[in-house]
Amino acid sequence: MKTTKKESLKIKKILTILGPGLVTGASDDDPSGITTYSQAGAQFGLSTLWTALLTFPLMAAIQGMCARIGLVTSQGLTVTLKQHYPRPILYTMLLFSFPAITLNIGADIQGMGAVGHMIFPVIPVAVFCVGFTAILMFIIIKFPYQKIARILKWLCLSLLLYILVPFMIKQDWGLVAKHAFIPTIKFNKDFFSILVALLGTTISPYLFFWQATMEAEDMAHSKTQVIVDKRVLGDMKKDINIGMFLSNLVMFFIILTAGSVLFPAGIRHIDTVDQAAKALQPLTGQFTYLIFALGVLGTGLLAIPVLAGSQSYMLAETFGWQAGLDKKFPQARPFYVSIVISLLVGLSLNFLGISPVKALVYTAILYGLTAPVLIAIILHIGNNKKIMKTNTNSILSNILGSITLIVMTGAAIALIYFLFS
Repeated sequence: MKTTKKESLKIKKILTILGPGLVTGASDDDPSGITTYSQAGAQFGLSTLWTALLTFPLMAAIQGMCARIGLVTSQGLTVTLKQHYPRPILYTMLLFSFPAITLNIGADIQGMGAVGHMIFPVIPVAVFCVGFTAILMFIIIKFPYQKIARILKWLCLSLLLYILVPFMIKQDWGLVAKHAFIPTIKFNKDFFSILVALLGTTISPYLFFWQATMEAEDMAHSKTQVIVDKRVLGDMKKDINIGMFLSNLVMFFIILTAGSVLFPAGIRHIDTVDQAAKALQPLTGQFTYLIFALGVLGTGLLAIPVLAGSQSYMLAETFGWQAGLDKKFPQARPFYVSIVISLLVGLSLNFLGISPVKALVYTAILYGLTAPVLIAIILHIGNNKKIMKTNTNSILSNILGSITLIVMTGAAIALIYFLFS
């Protein structure tokens, strides 16, 4: 009985420390990410499963640095860049990040609309796109940060749906383990293109900005004054690790689902997330198909506020606007207007005839080009005693961060090579 009580207290403690890290990790598996994972599995079977294990420690290291920067400085990453680095670096990051984030929002809205139409065919895709955009605007403007944070935490549960799917079909778990732990690399354009897409989807610059800002915002909303000590940093690390682990676990299981169902059936090309769900229906049954579809809606509602919010925080911190999801609309008008504009521009992509796949390609290119530069800056900030005082990076953080920088730089070079070869 004592053991059960101890275990329940331990679980309760873990649940209380979950916050920005969990939301950041979960929002990384948005509808556009699900499309990329599904395409990887459909095109190459289980050959890319190992990437989920590779990206976990790399994501955790970089997001951990961003979180520590937010906690120690009590401000977003944009403000730190603005105060300590040349302005051209900040403006270059904004120049590349904004189109990428907007395209990502548009692709996610289109994905949600397509899945909504798939479940209720009588309602056009455009109606669903407009409806979801309106709902998101209402939630973001109407509810304060704490309530939005609670909503986002509950939406994280939608990711668990993807973990169920592979267990509903017969698996060769020995083969799964082999592909998970022994990397398979095919030296051709198609394989490296999907590899770059997977890296760009999982290690995305907008998440760096969101993480730092949300940690600072969480501190600002604490009922008691928070001293950044070992306990606070330890709780942050657990939150980050759990969030990134969940993100990569879902990535693993989506690739596994597509690789073990679509690939053997000869389905090699997935353009949109609803195609992935439709392809599963005749092969695994109605229930699996609905789980996959509902997961898309949940992750879209989770990811789009993070995308739009991170962009607006970047703008507000750059130009000194009043900002914060806790503030009412009149108190932070430019901040909320920029969120509304980013959602409307994203929505307009559906009516301009820009396909989600093209949007994802352009997004991956922009993320791929900006991520290495930003990772290098984050590493520099993390080791800058003037900014971080006694809370600079550990040796392990620096090693993992450097590996991330090398991998993402290699991905960017490969991306440019394949674009012009």
